[in-house]
Amino acid sequence: MDVIIFLTIVILTIVTVCKSEPTLPSIDLNAWWGPQHLQNYNDTYIRPFKIVFDDEMIRDLRHRIWSQRRVVPPLNGVGFEYGFNSNQLYPWLKYWAEEYPFKEREDFINQYPQYKTNIQGLHIHFIHVKPVVHPGKEVVPLLILHGWPGSVREFYETIPHLTAVSKHRDFAVEIIAPSLPGFGFSDSAVRPGLGATEMGVVFRNLMRRLGHQKFYIQGGDWGSYIGQSMATLFPKEVLGYHTNLAVALTPKAFALTLMGAAFPPAVVDPLLADRMYPLLHHILWLITETGYMHLQSTKPDSLGVAMTDSPGGLMAYFLQMFSSGTRRKNVFKEDGGLHSYYPRAHLIDNLMMYWVPNSITTSFRIYAETINLRNLAMRVHEIPTPVPTCTIHAKDEILYQSPPILQTKFPNLLNSTVLFDGGHFLALEMPELFADNVLNAIATFRNWHYNKIMFLK
Repeated sequence: MDVIIFLTIVILTIVTVCKSEPTLPSIDLNAWWGPQHLQNYNDTYIRPFKIVFDDEMIRDLRHRIWSQRRVVPPLNGVGFEYGFNSNQLYPWLKYWAEEYPFKEREDFINQYPQYKTNIQGLHIHFIHVKPVVHPGKEVVPLLILHGWPGSVREFYETIPHLTAVSKHRDFAVEIIAPSLPGFGFSDSAVRPGLGATEMGVVFRNLMRRLGHQKFYIQGGDWGSYIGQSMATLFPKEVLGYHTNLAVALTPKAFALTLMGAAFPPAVVDPLLADRMYPLLHHILWLITETGYMHLQSTKPDSLGVAMTDSPGGLMAYFLQMFSSGTRRKNVFKEDGGLHSYYPRAHLIDNLMMYWVPNSITTSFRIYAETINLRNLAMRVHEIPTPVPTCTIHAKDEILYQSPPILQTKFPNLLNSTVLFDGGHFLALEMPELFADNVLNAIATFRNWHYNKIMFLK
């Protein structure tokens, strides 16, 4: 039986590797995602923006929280195995309704300059922080992209570290952190088709609007997929790509993963083999923890009705994601381990980025617009990008791929940092470590470009 399995893997590997490599698809760089009647209105203005927690919203939220029906108790002895443990719901709701300091948190969230500008028919919300530097220090732009169920709130603790000016670096970083279309305070598309790849075009045009013809990208979760799409489509504009969720979805990557199932040392450092193998163990874990993905990829609007109406439902759904995404072992804890990693206010801040603008339904749609046959047919995820790349891998990230596998998508993979701690929401959980790794990556990218220029001379 082992011989049959091995031969099957070898055959699949050969067939997959021999599959022809796709060419870049034709992408409409000016596709219009907003209301049709405004398509001829050329609005390029960049407007200051502030988030407001108004009294009416707060009263309505509190009313909905305390009008919620009594929830069904959990089974005896379970933690978060069945999802959010309903015994934990009341304390969290009480905090949100009675103890969360709305006005103080509003001030906190508005501490960084925020703006909106219309890109391809959508008013895109973004944080824009410029460092204070002396003449002679180069300022470089960094586009930093969040995912779901996160928001730009994930970056608040790391921004001061990213923008800090150091005498040990010949550059300083300017941060552009947008809310993805349909997330937070960014508009959502009015027609189908705005998936992660198309969002990459929106953000490329945003960077051009801000005067940046070349820039660096950092992305996690959906931000990683958007970032790698941008690096693939615009390799002459993206100076470097850093991600804390490095994923190669190329045929060769799948082939190498299958090979490693038979002989792990062929594709992964033995010290890290348990992050990939036994393959069945990891596949079963992903199946257990990613049921939301199938639902959001197929019926996002039905799910959105419930989340839009019930703050308790939204909270339970999100906090369960933060629990398992932070540490896999949290699933066995009655409180989900949430209090061990994040202050309550930080997690409620993130919820407010969905509740206040009523963007939960539209945020779900990124799954339906990306995980589909149309997107697969473009095959952008299969095309290697020459953009220099650095990665960081938290111990409890949802997926780990070794450098040989990642190099099938990122041939200029310059560094992969492996952590023995940390989870999926790395910028929020470990902001200083995250920033240091990003800054080191930018320095590495700059050296790579310099050496390339010197070699050509």
